[in-house]
Amino acid sequence: MMLCLDIGNTQTHAGIADHERVTRTVRFDTRDWFSQRAQRRLADFIDSTPLSDGLLASVVPEATAKAQSFVEQEVAIPCVPLTARNAVGIGIDYPRVETIGADRLANAMAATRLYGAPVVVVDFGTAVTFDVVDNRKCYVGGVIAPGLGAMTGYLYEKTALLPQLDIREPVQTIGKSTEEAMLIGTVKGYRGLVSYLLEALRKELKRSRLTVVATGGYAELMARELPLIETVNPDLTLEGLRLLGLEIRRQHLMAESLNERQSN
Repeated sequence: MMLCLDIGNTQTHAGIADHERVTRTVRFDTRDWFSQRAQRRLADFIDSTPLSDGLLASVVPEATAKAQSFVEQEVAIPCVPLTARNAVGIGIDYPRVETIGADRLANAMAATRLYGAPVVVVDFGTAVTFDVVDNRKCYVGGVIAPGLGAMTGYLYEKTALLPQLDIREPVQTIGKSTEEAMLIGTVKGYRGLVSYLLEALRKELKRSRLTVVATGGYAELMARELPLIETVNPDLTLEGLRLLGLEIRRQHLMAESLNERQSN
């Protein structure tokens, strides 16, 4: 079994995976890595599960060190970060590969394996990212926009009278209160942004139709009225890490087999 950790700016998504799928998951606040709460949550989540490998995608360097230390010292298994150098199943056609977020690579790897290429992944996290794999199975780049929570949080922090929102589906398009008006602008308005960008990506890729997969905390909410999004997969990033774990295991077995042949 493998431990997969997706450390985002707001939340950490952890999963246990076998050779076929991610079997169970848990989420907790990324800030909890700095108070030992994350370590305790993860220890409880793992419990007595036998683990062979740890895989990590992180966009928070300070939390990366905390997570690696816990996995390697307390869980006592290797913890391998995903980078452009060990990405599997895709090529990378991008000027500065070291600047690609590990979560974006994991999404591209998993989407290509599960849904084919070309494919676009829309990850509704703290930032909303669009990641593009072309028909050569090459990661070629994407788009980054402020996330829904970031947008509403900014309005709340920078204005005197606008409230903090609980993001949900608005019931109408004409707001009868400040909160309703903000919800409409956030949810329905954001769908317009996503639709426009997906259509622009489709044209740039010269496709009559485009396979689009959504993941992240607000994926199900946003996909309800976005017909361009065909699939919602909440565990997509963890699935990409699982694929990295399988490749590491395959290489390890090949090396063991080679050593046996040489010793004989």
